[in-house]
Amino acid sequence: MKQPSKKISKPVDRKTTDEQVRLFLTISPLLKSAFNEVKEFSKKKQDEELNVKKVKMINRLLEKAKEILKDEPTVDFLEILDENELPTNSDAVLIMSQFISAMDKFHDDHYHYENNMLSWDNEGHWK
Repeated sequence: MKQPSKKISKPVDRKTTDEQVRLFLTISPLLKSAFNEVKEFSKKKQDEELNVKKVKMINRLLEKAKEILKDEPTVDFLEILDENELPTNSDAVLIMSQFISAMDKFHDDHYHYENNMLSWDNEGHWK
């Protein structure tokens, strides 16, 4: 029986903006730091709910991350934490890890070697 042929599509040619790069460089380390803290909470008490203040602080980072990722395919799979139904530590770890993975993919897709130097694929001054 003949196997159906797989269609290989070219990736969409997406460029970053100076604003996306600026936000990425600001948000990425903050998000990873917050993730590490919540991950530590989760090791001790994974089913304990986060308090509203922590959820709001984390959501500010996640919302900025969504701005960075607005044109990326991964954004469709990302949701911020629910402030009305407070997430547990383990829920927050899962959600934040998805954001970090999406941010890492953004970096891998848009920061690369060109003319023997690392640079972002935008027209701005970030190199």
